[in-house]
Amino acid sequence: MSTDYQRARVELGRRLRELRDECPGGRLTGTDLAQVLGWPQSKVSKLENGRQTPTDGDLLAWAEAVGQPSAYPELRARLKGFESHIRSWRRQLAGGHAPVQEMWNTLTSGAEIKRSMSSAAVSGLLQTADYARYVFQAHAALQGAPRDTDAAVRARMKRQEWLYRPGKRLDLLMHESVLWARICPPEVLAAQLDRLLGVVGMDTLRMGILPLDADISLTLGNSFTILDDRLVAVEEWHAELWLDDAETIALYRRVWDTFAESAVFGTEAQQVIARVRRSLKV
Repeated sequence: MSTDYQRARVELGRRLRELRDECPGGRLTGTDLAQVLGWPQSKVSKLENGRQTPTDGDLLAWAEAVGQPSAYPELRARLKGFESHIRSWRRQLAGGHAPVQEMWNTLTSGAEIKRSMSSAAVSGLLQTADYARYVFQAHAALQGAPRDTDAAVRARMKRQEWLYRPGKRLDLLMHESVLWARICPPEVLAAQLDRLLGVVGMDTLRMGILPLDADISLTLGNSFTILDDRLVAVEEWHAELWLDDAETIALYRRVWDTFAESAVFGTEAQQVIARVRRSLKV
């Protein structure tokens, strides 16, 4: 994550350590505090060294355990200041799309499971090169970013190798409207739909389609990706949000699971894609 984000987490950890050292009842060691809280000692160490983001509950328990419950509001304010990390597109795209794609290649390479909800465009892991080219060109124009389309496409195509590595899995949901969206010429969209038809049944892919007439219990929101239940990335027009607190990750898992209940998979998903493909007549 960014140095700003990590620095804020390290500062919060330093403050937690200060509170432990200043315990009114006498200084507690990390091991002592872990025993009081019923936590593994490693959790205390990770929180104090900025290697793990605490929850609100962790902060309240910590403040009370070190005899300084009045410190909780301050700790919570610090947490709220960085638990939603806003990665401005203007800053990210200052050097073009390719560096952002390379960053995502690195981030994805260590993940085992990606759960994605796509409500705007086909998932980058399944895009054809031509489809990706139109996506990058449109967003570069919108953001006034440098045009490094060819390099960005190459980087995105490289990331797709992840799908063919043992032990990896993409759980993907797409709304049917994504399949209809004419964000590229009909012949490019047709090839993209052919690509989707061809990957149904892959061992590393579970793809669900939310039909236009499906009963859904939630309104569609922005596209998002969950990496190994450790990070959620949400796409906004102005920025990409990186969220790694446990409560928020759990919320997005519930959102994904809720939409999955209304989706169709396997042969039924193929039928939806094929129906859209036939409508293109190319």
